[in-house]
Amino acid sequence: MAKAIKYYYVKKYHRGHYTIVKGTIDQLVNNYFGYTLDCGRSWNDRINSKPKTYKSLISNLNKSYRETMGSCYDPDFVDEATEEDYINAEANGYRTSEAM
Repeated sequence: MAKAIKYYYVKKYHRGHYTIVKGTIDQLVNNYFGYTLDCGRSWNDRINSKPKTYKSLISNLNKSYRETMGSCYDPDFVDEATEEDYINAEANGYRTSEAM
């Protein structure tokens, strides 16, 4: 029997709006947030550009945004989201994306 694919949801805030992104950890790291993680790592070697867990991904993305955006007035950040958040956002016309 095939192993079920585990999807994770990340809520990305940018200038007062948010987008909920759906994908596996590998898809989120390599296809969607890879450049953000690499930029953060270029500023701070303690940022892991290839996190393996969901909590580590959220933590390292927020560190990357803090490093690259500095003392910006309205910096980007990410937060955990659920499948229910994703479905509600799609149904109500909010932005959603899949990290393929």
